[in-house]
Amino acid sequence: MRYVFLLLCFTLAASVSFGQNGQYTSNNKQAIKHFVAANHLMDDRMFDEAIAELTKAVAEDDKFVEAHIQLGDLWRRKREFGKAVNYYRKAITANPEFNRAVYLKAGEAEITEAQYAEAKLHLQKYLAFGNITLQNMAYAQKLIADCDFSIQAVKNPVAFKPINLGTGVNSVDDEYMPVATADESMLIFTRKINNNEDFYKSEKKDSNWQPAAYLSSNINTAQYNEGAQSISQDGRYLFFTGCNRPDGRGKCDIYIAQKHGEGWGKPVGINPPVNTGAWESQPSISADGRTLYFVSNKAGGLGGYDIWKTTLTDKGWSQPENLGPGINTPYDEQSPFIHPDDNTLYFSSNGWPGLGNKDLFVSRLDANGKWQKPENLGYPINSSGDENGLTLTAQGDYAFFSSNKLQGSGGFDIYTFEMPVKARPKLVTYVKGKVTDAKTKKPIEADVEIIDLERNHIVYQDYSSEDDGGFLATLTSGKNYGLNISKSGYLFYSENFSLAGREPKSPFIINVELSPIEIGKKVVLRNIFFDTNKFNLRPESKAELAKLIQFLSENATVKVEISGHTDNVGNDDQNLVLSQNRAREVYDYLMAAKISSARLIFKGYGETQPIADNNTENGRQLNRRTEFKIVAQ
Repeated sequence: MRYVFLLLCFTLAASVSFGQNGQYTSNNKQAIKHFVAANHLMDDRMFDEAIAELTKAVAEDDKFVEAHIQLGDLWRRKREFGKAVNYYRKAITANPEFNRAVYLKAGEAEITEAQYAEAKLHLQKYLAFGNITLQNMAYAQKLIADCDFSIQAVKNPVAFKPINLGTGVNSVDDEYMPVATADESMLIFTRKINNNEDFYKSEKKDSNWQPAAYLSSNINTAQYNEGAQSISQDGRYLFFTGCNRPDGRGKCDIYIAQKHGEGWGKPVGINPPVNTGAWESQPSISADGRTLYFVSNKAGGLGGYDIWKTTLTDKGWSQPENLGPGINTPYDEQSPFIHPDDNTLYFSSNGWPGLGNKDLFVSRLDANGKWQKPENLGYPINSSGDENGLTLTAQGDYAFFSSNKLQGSGGFDIYTFEMPVKARPKLVTYVKGKVTDAKTKKPIEADVEIIDLERNHIVYQDYSSEDDGGFLATLTSGKNYGLNISKSGYLFYSENFSLAGREPKSPFIINVELSPIEIGKKVVLRNIFFDTNKFNLRPESKAELAKLIQFLSENATVKVEISGHTDNVGNDDQNLVLSQNRAREVYDYLMAAKISSARLIFKGYGETQPIADNNTENGRQLNRRTEFKIVAQ
């Protein structure tokens, strides 16, 4: 619930009297009789019957303030906020000074009904009474901030054209919490049938979502609810929330399931310190698979539900860290979604200024790694109702969400809409590949690493699928990346993806054939870099050199030739000398890393061994390279 005060207001006791000195504001005996009867019914939690009695009371005396307030409270309990507003206003009209709390109640209900100007007046009146607790004063001021924001937001709407995903995904039942893989080939969502939540999946073909299928009996259960999920960018790992399961540590816990072929393995609960006796839910995994964002009400938070994060280390998941007051408030923050750019966080909150109940927000990391002040996504993406469960495509131009207000197939349906430009994340693309044996052409489970070359930081590390050799990883634009694929007994593969200075237009699709270690086989080291006409190794070469050192260490009998090559621009003799010096520089680096000189040869070939056309810039770039060749085993 958005409002802490609601919990106080919904406690309806028969002994409560709003009058002074035990007297009611009505002298009508029949009205009082109905009011007292209603209080007894509320003691027995017979709220519909109490409403009927109170309705008779105000019919007898339309100035009966206590009865109007009780009716407002009961209708608000039933979430009929329009009716609640009506009765609170009647109470205020009948006696403006009778009860200050009614102004706070009216303001809350009016915000839920998007009546922001009226709500602000009532909240200001509430504060004018004075003698208010600091907690309630802060709360009323927070609601006034909501009103101020909302009045301006409604005057300045953002573009919002939701599109129903169609009957392949949506049904007469509730569908919500959609998440898609980076290539948008698969959508996983929650469907609620007979009050049981299970996962379903839909695959996209020819731009259309296909009829949804039950995800897996290994994950879904008949007796427990599964929901609030996050899928890794390659679709191979599912993080989800399971509640009240016998292997759980608290009411709700976070589980991980791994895909094997077309099926899924049994889910495993994350160990402490992530899962505890508290409520852990709504996971969102970063693109590199190493940072998990989630929601918890554990001790040490700022209040209500907070967003936390934990990092995968060699010893498991780290002690969770609260995202702090840059994201969390004394109220509730939920439904985190970390975009594949690993820099942009979307979440829902009822603590930051919004249009009522939970709104959707976006926050970005600054240059110092701190979350900037969250920005409301605006009206009408946000409304006076609850908005949560937003996820985005890897490209960041479209979002998925669920709603029961847009006349869909029935209940909650899943929709997509174009995200306003100012609320979009950084541009990303993805690299999608398949690894096979060069001889047998069969899929290989190989180690895949993608490295941010400038920072020498691994941004993706996983294995290609044992079943089909596939892998998929997202890349943020504006950077240079190195790709290394390796497996014991094979030569490793090296590739470079340069997104610096340009925006990605399409994903990188690559098929890699790993060759067994054999004499004469070569590897182009595409992430060894030198400045033009120089032979000093640039810092971004370190990751590739580390991979070469690892290869030589793991294959202790292998001897290699390090070779340097140039294009045909310039003087032949100078090119030969340059290539020799570059090969020697790599040789010296390996020697410094304790690789025996008996296992190393270096040689420069200048422009004599081109692998591409020197008449094009792209060809010349490919010809300027460093290689190693197996010369002995």
